[in-house]
Amino acid sequence: MDPDFSALDDHLADAGLDGYLVDADGANSTQRYLSGFAAPDPFTTVYTPDATAILVSALEFGRATTDSRADEVSRLADYDYRELASEHGAEAAKARVVAAWLDDLGVDAVATPDRFPLGPADRLRERDIGVTPDTDDVVTGIRARKTPEEINHVRDTQRANEAAMRAAEALLREADVTEGSADPVLHHDGAVLTSERVKTEIESTLLEHGCGLDETIVACGADAADPHDRGSGPVRPDEPIIVDIFPRSKTTGYHGDMTRTFVVGEPDDTVSEWFDRTHEAFDAALDAVEPGVTGAAVHDAVCDVYEDAEIPTLRSDPTAETGFIHSTGHGVGLDVHELPRVAPDGDELRPGHVVTIEPGLYDPSVGGVRIEDLIVVTDDGYENLTEYPVELRV
Repeated sequence: MDPDFSALDDHLADAGLDGYLVDADGANSTQRYLSGFAAPDPFTTVYTPDATAILVSALEFGRATTDSRADEVSRLADYDYRELASEHGAEAAKARVVAAWLDDLGVDAVATPDRFPLGPADRLRERDIGVTPDTDDVVTGIRARKTPEEINHVRDTQRANEAAMRAAEALLREADVTEGSADPVLHHDGAVLTSERVKTEIESTLLEHGCGLDETIVACGADAADPHDRGSGPVRPDEPIIVDIFPRSKTTGYHGDMTRTFVVGEPDDTVSEWFDRTHEAFDAALDAVEPGVTGAAVHDAVCDVYEDAEIPTLRSDPTAETGFIHSTGHGVGLDVHELPRVAPDGDELRPGHVVTIEPGLYDPSVGGVRIEDLIVVTDDGYENLTEYPVELRV
């Protein structure tokens, strides 16, 4: 099932443009979304209300013909790219080829992503192609609402994510505590258990399940007080350990996202209280989710729980450095952070929106606590795409 591009069609019609042009490799989410194709080298896609066409190297032509959603696939060689490059240089040749290709498609004026490179845009304009940046970010808005197929892609990645979380939790559970040390640390198989070792276990498990990631978070103690600190060094008993995993499927490109907080040993009273309040805030956010409610309202439900417990939030104190110091969630798809936002400026949630719910508390003197699940908004509420228990003690 292809996405609904009617909003893009309306945008192009209102702006008097023929199509939407992207020039990037397959790691670019807009490129992959419009073309349905992933290639390691840049290629060009133009979407029009009538058809989608892509322009690729000879190397990628066969795969693009079978794997992409394009109605028409052309090669640079079809437009004498090598001869033009030897005469004019690679960049000028590419502009000449793209302009000729667009002309054959009947495309005279295009919208582009707002961050489309200036050089290629100017060279196309020199070839009489109108280029207008899409400052409304229309495609990103369309991407926010997932098709059933996309939701299944996210669900599959989240299953791999859960396997990685189980592997991390098992490593922590099997760890031993150094006895009689002034600075006790965890050991596993006779070696100090470090954040790096846990991350290796996570990454190897994800690879076994067809997923990868650039980095993950295993942050212990004071490291966990910074929501985006990746964590490093020995893992210690009796301190909160935040494990935040956000993998991407190597096949589909869709992400998962999940966070759990663990303590090996005995959490102190503050950590236990924080965990209970965060679980309460997490449940309050889920209770607030339904189609038509705003992301801002869901975020407010989290702030209400914390503020009722006299815990600072950025809503109660915009300069707060401890307490609840981030938004409640974000969209997940081809990017791990995308629309919609579950935040003070969050817009209306609609069926098909896939978002995280991730309240948390932070203080360098305590550490950090965060709980995160991935859900999809449905016609009558939400479906939790995460099937992993929420427990503090390992």
